[in-house]
This record gives sequence, C-alpha cells and structure tokens, in this order.
Amino acid sequence: MIQPIMHDPLFLAQKSAPATPEDAPVARDLLDTLTAHADGCVGMAANMIGVLKRIIAVEAEDGGYLVLFNPVILKKSGLYEAEEGCLSLEGVRKTKRWQSIKVQYQTMDGKPRIKTFTGWTAQIIQHEIDHCDGILI
Repeated sequence: MIQPIMHDPLFLAQKSAPATPEDAPVARDLLDTLTAHADGCVGMAANMIGVLKRIIAVEAEDGGYLVLFNPVILKKSGLYEAEEGCLSLEGVRKTKRWQSIKVQYQTMDGKPRIKTFTGWTAQIIQHEIDHCDGILI
C-alpha cells in the first residue's frame, strides 16, 4: 500500500530498530511507495513512511529494486562530495559519500548477505542507511 511521506524532522532524527522477517509487510509498503514516487525518488527508508525499522529499498542497476533489512557498511573507499535531495526534505544539500561500500544485510526472509556496491547505487544506499541512523542530509 502506498503510504504518506514523513516530513517531521524530530521523527526522522530517531534511530530505527532492527527489522525481522515479520516486517515484510512494511517492506512491501516501502516498495509500493517508492515505485509510486519513481519519477523523483530512487530510494527510501522505512522511517520515511512512518515506521522506525532498519529497512531500505533502492533502485538497482538492472532497473528493479533491492530491499535490504538491517544494512551495515563494513568497508568503504573513495570519499567524494555529492549533492542530494530527499522526499522528506526540501531542497538539495551537500554531503560526503563513498564510491565503493561493502554492505552486510538480510533479505526480506532473513537470509544474510554481503555485497559490494559502487557508484550511484552505493550513494543511494548510504543516504538510506543514514535515514536508519536518524541522520538527515
């Protein structure tokens, strides 16, 4: 179900709790909401739809979407400056990102994964992990 976008900075500044396979309905709502905003959005975190769980959905290189539960960056390299926007905030802001990140996460059904992401996908994932940590650009 498409959910409204959260704009309350006090809510968005809270850290999200770990997600479990029982949170799969939240992930489906997150994907529905992301695809509904696909013309201006490439990634979302669950707190953006009002749920404080460590779930992110991001545009994948193949044109589909990736859903990551409890993502954690294990390794990073290639720091650069970027400008980003966010559906929860107005305008564009400067931030620092890593060109390559190694991420540990779980699938929606709880299977552990480790994958290295680079470029645009890595930037999106970093933005959404920041959301999970209560960090706004």
